[in-house]
Amino acid sequence: MRYDPKNPDWPERDRFIMSKGHCVPAQYVALAMLGVIPMEELPTLKQLGSRLQGHPAMQYVPGIEGCTGSLGQGLSYANGMALAGRIKGLDYRVYCLIGDGEMQEGQVWEAAMTSAKHCLGSVTAVIDANGLKAMDETHCGKIMEPIAARWAAMGWRTREIDGHDMAQICEALDWAKESTDTPSVIVAHTVKGKGISFIENNPAFHNAALTPERRRMTFTIRGPILPAVTIVCARTSPAAWLKTRISLISPTGLRSRFESPRRVGSTPEPSNFCPTARNSI
Repeated sequence: MRYDPKNPDWPERDRFIMSKGHCVPAQYVALAMLGVIPMEELPTLKQLGSRLQGHPAMQYVPGIEGCTGSLGQGLSYANGMALAGRIKGLDYRVYCLIGDGEMQEGQVWEAAMTSAKHCLGSVTAVIDANGLKAMDETHCGKIMEPIAARWAAMGWRTREIDGHDMAQICEALDWAKESTDTPSVIVAHTVKGKGISFIENNPAFHNAALTPERRRMTFTIRGPILPAVTIVCARTSPAAWLKTRISLISPTGLRSRFESPRRVGSTPEPSNFCPTARNSI
């Protein structure tokens, strides 16, 4: 992303919307690693009086672009930001992280049609396709599969990846930047709680606080967080940055889930919904 940690309100910055707002603790960590907020503030998460609440509050935390506590609204935020950038003549991009369970909200699909209608090539949606909601499996509500085909039918470019493979993630983000007049969606197939045996694929831990004993178990299973991972304001492509700035250990277990052609790679491109002449907006 094009981003200046020293100036989080820079008008030309790329925007990131955490539509699945309950995952904002991960964004707080990223902002702290960038120096936007103090690292020492992270332990105040969800405490009374803390600005680091369980859902994004843009009026309190720099670097947060939208209040997304109510699921299904993030892509509408992203569309509005993209249209505003077009009106102002700014070339920033807008990224929106959406949960697969969240897609059961009708507003997501209204927003998806709007993105294609207005040829918002600056919008990239990333679907966290982990198959779980807060209390059960995603399909227990409404069937969302085939996810990529549904988005393609709406006029989006689509790509499916292993959401735990950083090389695939960076390559997909590079791919998304190639579009100028068609929105792109990356369907990232993930395992909720991956790497921690008693949490993996267990919806009971959707919002559960770990006891001290379980925190020790987690540390033993996963090991310490590697300090070598560096977050930079990358002006080069994500894939190029990955090759030069970070070394990764391939994750073990459950990898076969992501190796079928249906789950990894690109699905057929959609028909071009955008006319040669753009809309007035």
